[in-house]
Amino acid sequence: MQHIRTTNAANRLDRLPISKFHKTTLLAVAFAYFFEFADINTFAITAPVVREQWSAEVNDIAYVTSTSFVGMFIGAVVAGGLADRLGRKRTLTWTTLWFTLWSFACVFAWDIWSLGVFRVLTSAGLSAMTVVAVVYISELFPSAKRGKFQAYAIVIGICGTPATNLIASAVVPMADWSWRLVYLWGTLGVFFLLFVRKLEESPQWLEARGRHEEAEAVLARIEASASAEHGALPEAREPVPQAPAVKPGLGMLKDKKFLYPTILLSVLWVTQTIGFFGYSSWAPTLLAAEGVSVEDSIFYVALTTVGAPLGSFLAAMVTDRFERKWCLVVFGVVIAAAGLMYGLTFTPVLIVVFGFLVNLFERGYTALAYAYSPELFNTSGRSLGTSIAYGLGRLSNAVGPLMIAGIYNGIGYEAVFMFIAGTWTLGALVLAFFGPATRRQRLAAASEADTPTRSRPAATTP
Repeated sequence: MQHIRTTNAANRLDRLPISKFHKTTLLAVAFAYFFEFADINTFAITAPVVREQWSAEVNDIAYVTSTSFVGMFIGAVVAGGLADRLGRKRTLTWTTLWFTLWSFACVFAWDIWSLGVFRVLTSAGLSAMTVVAVVYISELFPSAKRGKFQAYAIVIGICGTPATNLIASAVVPMADWSWRLVYLWGTLGVFFLLFVRKLEESPQWLEARGRHEEAEAVLARIEASASAEHGALPEAREPVPQAPAVKPGLGMLKDKKFLYPTILLSVLWVTQTIGFFGYSSWAPTLLAAEGVSVEDSIFYVALTTVGAPLGSFLAAMVTDRFERKWCLVVFGVVIAAAGLMYGLTFTPVLIVVFGFLVNLFERGYTALAYAYSPELFNTSGRSLGTSIAYGLGRLSNAVGPLMIAGIYNGIGYEAVFMFIAGTWTLGALVLAFFGPATRRQRLAAASEADTPTRSRPAATTP
């Protein structure tokens, strides 16, 4: 078998200590995440005012919401393919600019339909940026530590949601037109451009594309920076010979090594999306429908969201210490149990406690899934496989709300939360029985990095 030339990018990156380069990369991705989380709920926040000003129907709002998730699916899949063909850094930059551009267009919307079109295009960019950012961190951080830093990026990024809520509560009541300022806030993600010159393209992607000189140059810069900060670097493990990679594209679906994890992760993200949005989107509405005052229902749900950033921090603490697959299973089961108990009680304290647990473990689950998903693919299929699975998850929420509404109207309140619990349980069972374990590979990388060996000059060519 003919083997391809290699710059040994993965092993050389794995043995690096966390340095200024990694921290800058983390800050840049967290900045993009912040405005992704800030922008994703802007339509929900402004919809009541928009509906009143433009005399829109409830069905119009529902249509915009559902089609936004279709936009997320398209954006994720397109970005996944572009990141495999054009590069991680370039695609991350363009997708971030894309969603900020269309958020800016929302400022000038003239009716519900123009706003709907702009929101679909914005949502496509939000989803696209997310999947590329997930892969970008996965390929630049040491495998033994990447899960923790994926979670740290979300801890920072998720703060964009409460920040947007606070800004909206201040500016929306100011005037009839001031709801437009909420979308203007979302455009501040354009300042991601300030980070671009300090970011590097993924050497693993460059290597997979046969651009070995560029990969070597990037690796040399990263290694030189790390050695200047931490001293001589340990020797990297020898590369394992590999056959030529399959050409990126949808043709990879014919490869079982690509198709199997894509199907598995699609189940993970579909159950996560229906389970999470089914809970977060419907909890205040259903509480109010069951007799809890609107003010109390909103207040209860607001208290529960305090658990969200804490959940991402919890994920950072466990993701690299334990097998990610089993962390996901445990988190999924806890979410199912807490969500079910949430639906079976009307005691205010218990509503807040169980809602807090749902938010805590769901955000932790998402951070774990961001780290786990890219690990199931090789470099050539990592971006596309992750994006297809993530995109299908978002697409599922185009019908998820209709399913939950049908269950509520046909069976009742408790049945909704039984369905949501069942969704989380299904995802946990599929992962438990079919999910590959990834910790052994990460431990091997960590063991090699921690073993005292011959020092390697920063810019040595393999």
